[in-house]
Amino acid sequence: MPMTLAKMIIAMGSNQKSAMGSPKVTLRQAAELLTSRGGVIRKLSTFYQTPCFPAGAGPDYVNAALLLDADWTPAEAMGHLHAIELEFGRERVQRWGQRTLDLDLIAFDDVVSPDLETYEVWRDLAPDVQKMRAPTDLILPHPRVQDRAFVLVPMLDVAGDWVHPVSGLSVQRMLDSISNSEISQVIPLKR
Repeated sequence: MPMTLAKMIIAMGSNQKSAMGSPKVTLRQAAELLTSRGGVIRKLSTFYQTPCFPAGAGPDYVNAALLLDADWTPAEAMGHLHAIELEFGRERVQRWGQRTLDLDLIAFDDVVSPDLETYEVWRDLAPDVQKMRAPTDLILPHPRVQDRAFVLVPMLDVAGDWVHPVSGLSVQRMLDSISNSEISQVIPLKR
């Protein structure tokens, strides 16, 4: 029986040197580790320099996105992402703090998880509450994807045809709702 591969969109970020090297090197190496764990990278975005989020929390980030196929469940995907982050020295000390590597599962096929009601609660959470709380369950699609130019600009490189399974909006339409000043801060880097 043929294996079914799931299509995943993964956002990548780093603003601290890891044992592997600079943030750019860290992102390249993390992508290689995903393939060594059975993932197939279909597309890797340009790398972008972006302001630290939230503002003032540290040095600028290098952000990217990749389109990955693998025969993983969402839970297995998260297990691989967290294990790779740990290999690069990621410590979960402060929510939205500086990090050697951040790998976020943005979308897994058209899955809405754990259910629509829970997804909507996390999507609609006030920004000040978001800083204090982290979900215990995996929320898919990522509840903040529509709010973040540093995720959407790289996503456009790798999954421009993706349509949000709840809002029905394309990546470009979500990006159109973000201010030009925020988008202009997502600056392409030379590889």
